Amino acid sequence: MSDPLLELRTQLQSLQDEAVREASAIQRQADLPAARARFLGRKGAFGGLMRLLGRLQPSERPAAGALINDSKAAVEAAFDAVKARLEAEALEAALAAGRVDVTLPGRQIVAGAVHPVQRMVDDLVDILAQLGFDIAEGPEVETEGYNFDRLNMPAHHPARDMQDTFFVEGGLVLRTQTSPVQIRVMETGEPPFRIIAPGKVYRCDADVTHSPMFHQIEGLWVDRDVTMVDLKAVLTAFLRKLFGPDREVRFRPSFFPFTEPSVEVDVRRDDGAWMEVLGAGMVHPQVLRNVG
Repeated sequence: MSDPLLELRTQLQSLQDEAVREASAIQRQADLPAARARFLGRKGAFGGLMRLLGRLQPSERPAAGALINDSKAAVEAAFDAVKARLEAEALEAALAAGRVDVTLPGRQIVAGAVHPVQRMVDDLVDILAQLGFDIAEGPEVETEGYNFDRLNMPAHHPARDMQDTFFVEGGLVLRTQTSPVQIRVMETGEPPFRIIAPGKVYRCDADVTHSPMFHQIEGLWVDRDVTMVDLKAVLTAFLRKLFGPDREVRFRPSFFPFTEPSVEVDVRRDDGAWMEVLGAGMVHPQVLRNVG
């Protein structure tokens, strides 16, 4: 008479040996799930053996179940070991592929270039700093009071029509000039003042020769006994530092609501023609009164 448990033990050992051999032969992680399922899946070999328990005598089932579980655990351990081996090999391969050769020369980091506009602003600030001016800044979104009224351009002043303005909700504007900075400086400080205000300004211009956003740099010098002679001397020194020491500079009468007298300033080009480069003037007495 045959011994069912002995036959089961032999069958399990054969199945276990087959599973361990197949697991050990796996070289790719992609092949592991299918091989594991063939032995340990719901429809795998061990699943079929568990269904055989129902054919045994009730007294034989506990021992048979223990044999199946032990053999199944050994096969699971074999597949887990293979999984760990394949993951370690994959990690080692990835590390080898990404390994840095420290004997190679370093990669050069190419820095970006300074924008031409910013380079020019930096040059202008450097020149004016050498002439004793400090930098002052102010908001680009301004009140009409700072952008117009305190600069001697009250409501309905014709000078406002010369500047097409971007209006913002709440009675604010995008500043049309850097001049509001001089108002803020004079309101919050005590003279003498000697400042420059570089920055972006905005006007509703958009054609071949205009941009809705552009850059300005403004200078302010308030002190006792400062005259038009000082203004002309500073601007001439500034422009010759910028364009060359022998450059001719010309001052022409003009009008700005916040200066009196006012001038346009030109430099002579290499071809002999005059080129307008800036406007200037003595601070208007009304602007000084507006800031106390």
